[in-house]
Amino acid sequence: MPRSSREAAERTREAILSEVVSEASIAGLDGITIGTLAERLRMSKAGVVGPFGSKERLQLEALDRAAAIFRAEVWDPAAGAEPGLARLEAIIDSWLDHLARPGFPGGCFLTQAAADFDARPGAVRDEVRAIGCRWERVLEHEVATAVERGELGGVDPAQAAFEINAIAQGVNQAIQLHADGEAVARGRTAMRRALGLESH
Repeated sequence: MPRSSREAAERTREAILSEVVSEASIAGLDGITIGTLAERLRMSKAGVVGPFGSKERLQLEALDRAAAIFRAEVWDPAAGAEPGLARLEAIIDSWLDHLARPGFPGGCFLTQAAADFDARPGAVRDEVRAIGCRWERVLEHEVATAVERGELGGVDPAQAAFEINAIAQGVNQAIQLHADGEAVARGRTAMRRALGLESH
């Protein structure tokens, strides 16, 4: 394939993925239709599916794109912090910033995808679950590091990771569903409590 054709094909893929990620954050990954995408992109249905081979493959690549955006906005700003408590606090800050100013019109893409596919077996559910499990392991590792360094006491790493993740999902819902202007502040307090850093 000539270079110009490859570049055009890549631009088409990027345009389709960007539209899918944006639309799916509102309608859900399964709520998007090839027909709607084709209309929005002024393409044929075959032109939308063609670069990916199937709707499922398109959904999976959209998930990968959303996960990459999450890493860039949440993990990357915190990765340079000292492992343990400093990194956990940096993660909390960048995560809440991500939820308050989401890169997607419908809020946290991964939270929406988890709600859509939590009880629906298949490759998309498996990937949503894998992404979530990897992130909870990151959180658990940082909590365990903070405990080992004596920065946190009386905290179970797995439980703290579970609670912080659940709180983030609640913050996303409070922002998107209730337009709660206090959601980020409440979420920060709740996450710090999960780490034993705030009194109840």
